Amino acid sequence: MRQPKLIDYFLLTILSLIWASAFFNIKIATYSFGPVTIAFLRVFFGAIPVLLLCYFKNIKVEAFSKDWHWFAMIGFINLVAPFFLIAYGVKSVQSNLAAILMSTTPLSSTVLAHFYTTNEKFNFVKTIGILIGFSGIVYLFSDNLLIDENNFISALLILLGSTCYVVGGVLTLKISKKKNENVTGSILIWAIIILLPLTFLIEQPFQTMPRTDSLISAIYLGIVPTGIAWLLRFKILTTNGLIFQSQVSYLIPIFGIILGYIFLKELITTKVLIALIAVCIGIYFVKKGGNHKII
Repeated sequence: MRQPKLIDYFLLTILSLIWASAFFNIKIATYSFGPVTIAFLRVFFGAIPVLLLCYFKNIKVEAFSKDWHWFAMIGFINLVAPFFLIAYGVKSVQSNLAAILMSTTPLSSTVLAHFYTTNEKFNFVKTIGILIGFSGIVYLFSDNLLIDENNFISALLILLGSTCYVVGGVLTLKISKKKNENVTGSILIWAIIILLPLTFLIEQPFQTMPRTDSLISAIYLGIVPTGIAWLLRFKILTTNGLIFQSQVSYLIPIFGIILGYIFLKELITTKVLIALIAVCIGIYFVKKGGNHKII
């Protein structure tokens, strides 16, 4: 791993912007598509750049190998479930709230790692970070201007979607010795297999004419935040390592709020800003706690 250069920070910022842009595009996609269709379009178009990379690099995709059940399970938990839950939730809440709620993934992963790993237990600093971060989320749910009895469940589902990413990450450790391109391509294939029949049975999207902006956003969600962003993430990981790449956790909710305001004129309340600050502080302490001796 090398010391980060200006180009590395530029790529990190681009990755953060791409992932943050997913939230307002999900909102636009919901104008014409249901959550199952949005999830399907994301994995379908997201698979294209990943599988093309595997083809040109001559990497074997083992979606139907003896480990197919792991790929299918991870595909469901890491792609199908969160993509559906986020799209379902964003239909009823502002996209900037989704960006903040999804940014809790490092906090949730710290909690899960305590119980399912042997070398990532809680310590005082991590505990403080988790408490501060989730206190910000609890405070966000008290914002009656943006979250009320009509969309409370939707906001909870987005939070559940972030937890699915964490669980999927833990399951991925079971096949961690395989190439990342192979794993990603395989779970995308299984996500497509799972979602294709559900899309036709539940929502039948091809019977209606979608809005142009919704169609563009749905295709963008697949190719850019799902496919190209993964390739960019992999480049950053191999060049600068996980700690450097994990700094996107701070930038995504910030960019998510800014983009939601620019493109959708979404309301930014004082409680939104306080929750954002609390989550970022919580993530900072959790990451800092990873460098401390466990007590």
